[in-house]
Amino acid sequence: MVPADEGGGLMRTDLLTEPVDGLDEALAAVDAFDGALASGLLRPQPDRAAGLLGLADAVAGTPLAAKAAEAAEKAVAGAAGEDHFVALAAARTALLGAVHDALGARAEEATGRPRGERSTQGDGPREAAQEVNVLVAARSWLSDLARCGWQGMDHEVVAGAAPVVSALLPEPGLRRLAALLDGFAAELAASCPGASLQQVPERRWADLWARAMLLTVPGAAEMPETATVSGRLLPLGVDVHEHPTAVQAQIHAVLEPADGSAARLVRASVSAPKPDTVVGAGLWQLLRPHLSLLEALGEGRAMELTDMPVTAEGDLLWSDGHARQGEPADPFATARVALPTATEAPTAPLDRHPARLAVPVFVEGYAAQLDEGGLTLTLAGQALHVDADRIPTASPLTPEAVAKSGACIGLLRWDAGRFTLQPLAVESTVRKKTVALHAGAWAGGTTDKAGVKGEKAATDAVKVLRERAGRLLRK
Repeated sequence: MVPADEGGGLMRTDLLTEPVDGLDEALAAVDAFDGALASGLLRPQPDRAAGLLGLADAVAGTPLAAKAAEAAEKAVAGAAGEDHFVALAAARTALLGAVHDALGARAEEATGRPRGERSTQGDGPREAAQEVNVLVAARSWLSDLARCGWQGMDHEVVAGAAPVVSALLPEPGLRRLAALLDGFAAELAASCPGASLQQVPERRWADLWARAMLLTVPGAAEMPETATVSGRLLPLGVDVHEHPTAVQAQIHAVLEPADGSAARLVRASVSAPKPDTVVGAGLWQLLRPHLSLLEALGEGRAMELTDMPVTAEGDLLWSDGHARQGEPADPFATARVALPTATEAPTAPLDRHPARLAVPVFVEGYAAQLDEGGLTLTLAGQALHVDADRIPTASPLTPEAVAKSGACIGLLRWDAGRFTLQPLAVESTVRKKTVALHAGAWAGGTTDKAGVKGEKAATDAVKVLRERAGRLLRK
């Protein structure tokens, strides 16, 4: 909620709680298909077959109608081939894409910010060397998974991914699919045999299966079209994604183009592999050397960009050679002044999924409540749930700090049937002084006791692992 007298407008929080037409029906069709996939599509039972036919019915008014109907009929008869599984994955992805678009339109209406149009300018898609035989092998493994289902999988079936991943990795244009299959197979292997599972993450595994299946279509994993931008980059905050073997920091920012055109929302990301013993503040040690923007974020500075590559979706393909540190820039000043009118980038077709919604917003003037039911912010009589689980441990930001705050920069997300807010930074008043806490406060280094302790522990852990790796190599 940005006061109108400060250059912004009011965020319509009431719109975030109103039902979206057709949303429940679309998600019900997806859930029914996911249930059928969990049981396996080799010989689907009658109750599961209804989920397959329901998915085809849900896309009956689209260009996918004929292929989806044929694929569903073949799957019900237990005679589906690899092309039919691709069609079912496409129908499911299209349906969730429609959900994404509806929720994105509702978020756009609530924030009042315009969404940019997809540009046809730029270098165009980059040609990647597509090894068709390798893609066919990946599709074959995914088809085997679909036939046995999550409840029928075993170690032998899951192990079939290993040679496929090994064949994909040498090809730069196929590493996106390789990383997806590698992580997916690792999750499945940790849950084998499927017959013993008491609970199955049907939505997640179906998401991974469908995305991987579509990436086996030649050309689907091509690099997005790019252009270049120059101007002042004003960081808002950082979203940290952590996995036992990898970590990613995604910085959300406002770009003020040098040509005087409208400000736009952009992102810059950096990823790094990590040992599972490196957690908390130690994560920044792995990421810091690869992205100078992290230092600027930690110090509260802008960056001056010159001909920085950027995709049509607003992702900066970061290169330190195209950036230099600028003047101090307060993220909360950026959120109050520049964010309300910044244009949002369009979403890439394969990224249209409700879980991918992450809309930068600024709210203030709320009443916060932290209890057993979780953390909520009440604005204009409407409660907005705070997703406290997304607050990174590698920062001084905590749910308690959010509960005591009066202003918040965050990402508007959608999860478990409702819009939620992921805090990136908060402002509060302590002894009549304004104090800010940021999720990226330790990104460029810190003197905070907890941060220093975490960095030292990470340094020690990495040192031990390097010594062990050295001994193994010498042997």
